Amino acid sequence: MTIEAVIWDFGGVFTTSPFEAFNRYELARGLPKDFIRTINATNPDANAWALFEQAKIDAAGFDGLFLEESTAAGQAVRGADVLPLLSGDFRPAMVEALKACKAVFKVGCITNNMAQGHGPGMAATEPGADQGAQIMALFDVVIESSKAGVRKPDPRIYEMICKALDVSPKACVYLDDLGINCKPAALLGMTAIKVISEAQALTDLARITGLALERVAA
Repeated sequence: MTIEAVIWDFGGVFTTSPFEAFNRYELARGLPKDFIRTINATNPDANAWALFEQAKIDAAGFDGLFLEESTAAGQAVRGADVLPLLSGDFRPAMVEALKACKAVFKVGCITNNMAQGHGPGMAATEPGADQGAQIMALFDVVIESSKAGVRKPDPRIYEMICKALDVSPKACVYLDDLGINCKPAALLGMTAIKVISEAQALTDLARITGLALERVAA
């Protein structure tokens, strides 16, 4: 089927992955590598992270509940210490690719985020928030977990954006840095691209869309 829309995740796609910041934090504090990711992946439908991204708890609630979860796992880490780690460096070539896609296709964004001062790329109050807002303004449709009350990888959030864009999932390309979020998109019929690196993602997107995105990355 002809591609009609390109749908993007935000953090880890337009910015470097927060996992890198998690690992730096862990190393500096003598925590096991990927400890924070392990907490986030434990009880993923009802843990602090999931509840915060669906606006079911506030920042104070996240701080305390994450501390409980991390302490139970053997290391006391406050949620308030984790949130600043969500900021990443922007990837200019990926932004240019979005603009190139927007000239030809419908473009949308699905982002798991927090309502309490943590907007487009996770943090509306983080350094670079203005740039993040400028990127978000390029999309035809944005679905934020904190506003929708549902988060990836729930298939409903992918169905929501397809309905809003008025496209079939089979006519969509979807980019995300997490395989767990790419899987439901692919099961719905989207062509999913797992973003491992900026260069790899642009190469894959260029191949699928036929756009000369290699020039954008140059």
